[in-house]
Amino acid sequence: MGKGAGCVPSKKKTQFVTGDSPRATTGPFRNAPIPLDDSHHTSNAIQETASSNSVAAKLKIFIVFYSMYGHVEGLAKKLKKGVDGVEGVEGVLYRVPETLPIEVLEQMKAPPKDDAIPEITAAKLAEADGLLFGFPTRYGSMAAQMKGFFDSTGQLWKEQKLAGKPAGFFVSTGTQGGGQETTAWTAITQLAHHGMLYVPVGYTFGPGMFKMDSIRGGSPYGAGVFAGDGTREPSETELALAEHQGKYMALVVQKLGA
Repeated sequence: MGKGAGCVPSKKKTQFVTGDSPRATTGPFRNAPIPLDDSHHTSNAIQETASSNSVAAKLKIFIVFYSMYGHVEGLAKKLKKGVDGVEGVEGVLYRVPETLPIEVLEQMKAPPKDDAIPEITAAKLAEADGLLFGFPTRYGSMAAQMKGFFDSTGQLWKEQKLAGKPAGFFVSTGTQGGGQETTAWTAITQLAHHGMLYVPVGYTFGPGMFKMDSIRGGSPYGAGVFAGDGTREPSETELALAEHQGKYMALVVQKLGA
């Protein structure tokens, strides 16, 4: 307690930024709680304005994906629906650049990309409060297009711009033994080197994680879909898990005060 002028933060107790306090906007851990500097005090009016602005601005979760046949994109849209269902949080869809020539994509009978979803640059990631990365598997790990995108984040790694940001994964595989878990598991190294916070969905989906009456993609690592030969459509359970993961991630980001 202060003397005379009312309550001021005690110098014997570390104060942390919370959801009601102005967010940290500089430094490598801009999304993590940081001690408040006791040496500089602002007026109540300034503090209230900063707090009001913080509440008004929506937290952004970027849903960044690569999809060849549309299965990952379908999950991404459900993830966005889940994120948008949490007040004060907004999901933003982005796709990573394609690396295959159009002639090769045509031979593979890949459908055209949705022009309404913009491509993302590596530098843009620093603007997100949370990230969800989606990609199909290639022999149990992420597709080259997504790996190439992660490889382009070297400057962000050098400047530690992604450190402290929560992130998660969702995937697509062709078969039941094709990497629903390993595709996400092997991708964790990308987050570790950036100092990001990996947020698995765990078993928070409840009974839906235990159903054995139908084929279902997804795992504790994140939402997933079985694509088969590319013609199989996602099941209702797979889509529901994706929507749940979006909501779950939004709540985690909100709680972290990112």
